[in-house]
Amino acid sequence: MPDLSRRKLLAGLPALAAVLSGPGRAAPAPDAPRSELVYEAVVDIGPMVTVGDSPLGVRRLVPITGGTFEGPGLRGTVLPGGADRQLVRKDGARQLDALYEMKTDDGVILTIHNKVLIDDPVGGRRYAFSTVEISAPEGKYGWLNRLVFVGTLQALMPARQAVSIRVYKIN
Repeated sequence: MPDLSRRKLLAGLPALAAVLSGPGRAAPAPDAPRSELVYEAVVDIGPMVTVGDSPLGVRRLVPITGGTFEGPGLRGTVLPGGADRQLVRKDGARQLDALYEMKTDDGVILTIHNKVLIDDPVGGRRYAFSTVEISAPEGKYGWLNRLVFVGTLQALMPARQAVSIRVYKIN
C-alpha cells in the first residue's frame, strides 16, 4: 500500500506542478481579480436614530429616503423605504448593513444588500469598503445575479444629507 502521508503529498506538489507545466514552463498562476465600475449611487438618507446599546456596541438606524444611480448601461432611482442598520463597535469601527431597492429607468426593480466596514484609525487613512449583493429579475439585468460586487462609501454631508456609493464588479 502506498504511503500517502501529508508530508509526502506536500513534498511532491512542486514536482507535480513541474510535470503539469512541461519543461521550461512555469505553472500557471491564477488570474488576479480586476474591478470595473457598475454604477455610482447618490443615496439620500434621513435622520439617524439610535436604537440602543448591545454587547457588541451601539446600534443605529438610518432611513434611506431616495436618490439616483448611474453607470454604463444602468441608471435609475433609489426607492424610499430602505434602511441602513449600523453597529458602532466597541473598538470604534462601524459595521453598516443596508437593504434597499433601486428602480432602473426602464422599470426594473433591483434589491441591494450592502455590507460596509468603516474604520477611521487615529492618524491613519479612512477605510470604507463593502461587499454588495444585487438581486435582479431574469432578463436584461439577470447578469447582476451572477457576479461578485464590492463597493466604496463616501459621506456627502454637510452639503447634502446623502452618501455616494460606487459599486464595482470583480472580473
